[in-house]
Amino acid sequence: MAALDCVKRLQLPQAVIGAGMIRTAVWDALTGRGPTPVEDIDVLYFDPADTSRDTEQQIEARLSAMSPLPWSVRNQARMHMRNGDRPYASLEDALRFWLETPTCVAVRINAGTELEIVAPFGLEDLFAMRIRPTPRGRERAADYRLRVETKGWAAQWPEAAIELP
Repeated sequence: MAALDCVKRLQLPQAVIGAGMIRTAVWDALTGRGPTPVEDIDVLYFDPADTSRDTEQQIEARLSAMSPLPWSVRNQARMHMRNGDRPYASLEDALRFWLETPTCVAVRINAGTELEIVAPFGLEDLFAMRIRPTPRGRERAADYRLRVETKGWAAQWPEAAIELP
């Protein structure tokens, strides 16, 4: 919750924490494991008015000043260029282009104090510990298979069912 509080304080447009940190936290809880160390905390936001990498780095520095966590900040309004996609319409739209469903989940604290979930493919695969390609993952099947292999999910999460296209 502390990480989510830090992100909320910055008031970035459509800001969430997503990807591996959320998936790992849920799977740790489902398997009863202690907290698995995460490489980074993916902070995602959507601001088409400022798509500079410098701004992302400034936001990372502001977050690091609040809490010494491994922050990784990405403005999803610019990521379509790196990924060779059409421009994304929103943060949720950007998540639809990720490759596997249990990673396409993000969380924010809303204007009050409630958690708000952004999950364009729902939560079923996340809670079933099922790694399945998104429609984009099926289009880019070789990239999806490489990602599954390099992430080492089969070894790290033997309980997970992995679907290969």
